[in-house]
Amino acid sequence: MESSPKWLELARELFSISQSGLTYCQNEYDLDRYRRMQEISAEMIADKTGLPKENITQIFSMQSGYATPKIDVRGAVFRDGKLLLVQERADDNWAMPGGWADIGDMPSAMVEREVLEESGLKVRAAKVIAVYDANRVEPMEFFHAYKIIFLCELLGGEMRTNHETLAVDFFDPAKLPPLSTARTDEHMIAEAIAHLQDPTRPAYFD
Repeated sequence: MESSPKWLELARELFSISQSGLTYCQNEYDLDRYRRMQEISAEMIADKTGLPKENITQIFSMQSGYATPKIDVRGAVFRDGKLLLVQERADDNWAMPGGWADIGDMPSAMVEREVLEESGLKVRAAKVIAVYDANRVEPMEFFHAYKIIFLCELLGGEMRTNHETLAVDFFDPAKLPPLSTARTDEHMIAEAIAHLQDPTRPAYFD
């Protein structure tokens, strides 16, 4: 896995410190300093990515409380050796179905629901096959994030799209469509195939 660029690590650390400070600090002078730290972090990211600072600041404003990693879940679903992928409306590329975890749900329930919502197929989460640090995968996330991939058993249903997906299909792993690499990359697919072929394979992590 790739390491995060130094500027992103520093910007992320500044934001994490400022977010925690804004959560717990009650001194107005220190609160002003933490707000300024958050602005500096947004300015660093805007300078390096070309994104408008206002957009980044808006994303930051949706985060609150003590800074912790976000969780992304993905379902690896196979049928006759072919892998289920959905075409993302966000970038027209393909990924294993999944998304950000919701508060209150068990991890297995989250991935089962995400697969159903994005593909129309009912599955059962059978095994955790990998836990990735998403900030070691290009393109990097602004926020620290973990990606949990489950091997899922196909139970039924009818393939359909939803408001997040343009198409749904099963693909031969040797003939993959263009991947939405922030969501699913070739290393993740290779790990899923390895677990399909060897049910005793231990989960990959880091």
